Amino acid sequence: MSASLRDERAARLRAAMALAGLDLLVLSGNAWRSDYLRFALDITPMEGQVVALFSQRESKVFVESPTEAARLHAEQPQLIVAWSVDPLAQANAEIAASAARHVGLAPAHSMPLALARGPFGQSMAQTTAMLDRLMVCKSPAEADAVERATAMADAGYAVFRDVACVGKKEYELIGELEAWFRAQGCPENFMIMGSGGTEVRTMRPPGERRLAAGDLVTTELTPCVDGYYAQICRTLVLGEPTRMQLDAYAIYVQALEAGIAAVKPGATHGDVARAQNDVFRRHGLGEYVTSKYTRVRGHGMGLYVDGPHVLEDVDLVLEPDMTLVVHPNTYHPVAGYIVLGDTVRVTETGCKVLTRTSRQLASVSLRCASALPA
Repeated sequence: MSASLRDERAARLRAAMALAGLDLLVLSGNAWRSDYLRFALDITPMEGQVVALFSQRESKVFVESPTEAARLHAEQPQLIVAWSVDPLAQANAEIAASAARHVGLAPAHSMPLALARGPFGQSMAQTTAMLDRLMVCKSPAEADAVERATAMADAGYAVFRDVACVGKKEYELIGELEAWFRAQGCPENFMIMGSGGTEVRTMRPPGERRLAAGDLVTTELTPCVDGYYAQICRTLVLGEPTRMQLDAYAIYVQALEAGIAAVKPGATHGDVARAQNDVFRRHGLGEYVTSKYTRVRGHGMGLYVDGPHVLEDVDLVLEPDMTLVVHPNTYHPVAGYIVLGDTVRVTETGCKVLTRTSRQLASVSLRCASALPA
């Protein structure tokens, strides 16, 4: 990530801390969830628990191993990085020794108990909400980074489509795509998929199943570029699509278009979800937009999945430069699970669709591709 973008985020965080009257911010994370650390300090843990103390003057980072400390120091020499077999105790001691009177902790949902049960644990919810707001309300430079990640998602889906063929195992397909992403300098990409017919009700990590003629093959690709994620959701058919598949898929195109049309400043996540769900209801498919068959109608995109999901009861108000994916992904009773989703950027007057891949139901040859594209 560029130093200018890192410094911009740190300045925004310090301004928010000053407004909230915070002297010190305590952040935690690990390899599974690091977006709060990345927002403040551009730190992505590789192993163990990491705790960072962030103030107006300096930042200190506590890790569990000397190799992790050496890696972080090499990436950012200006950081004060210390390692300990008990970084939580070390962080607690540092907090106690500091002159800070008002301390915030975040994130509330994954703060270690050793810190959460301390004297400043009561500040977690308020501080987490402050960080969440900063991550959802992006600067123009952050939204630009999501645009770059979306271009990578488009390119990745073209590869996915080119290497999908009858007889290939799901994990082989995803393996080829993973190799391509890494060759492009993109080692971070979340991928789930599905293949088959009406028996398929969701997406998941790839398995041993071999792709078969007539399959709907679905995927959700989420590559990370410059620290920011973008997502594309698409469905293809192995061979020529049937009239039933085309008719079912057309409803998803209508739902996506309705959802995107609802994205504008002042609208809410609930408005975007309702616009999509209403399309299914008009086609007599209201049951299939319930939690029994579908999870969400989209979500924020950024350093992680930003903010609350796109659901009808979510009142998050959209603002310019927020970025999200709109996806009416759900089960169809005569076709199976279908996905279709674009990443968008909220503008002053509406939204800019960042995803460039065609929304048509793609069909691919039944023959296997001989090689990856260059």
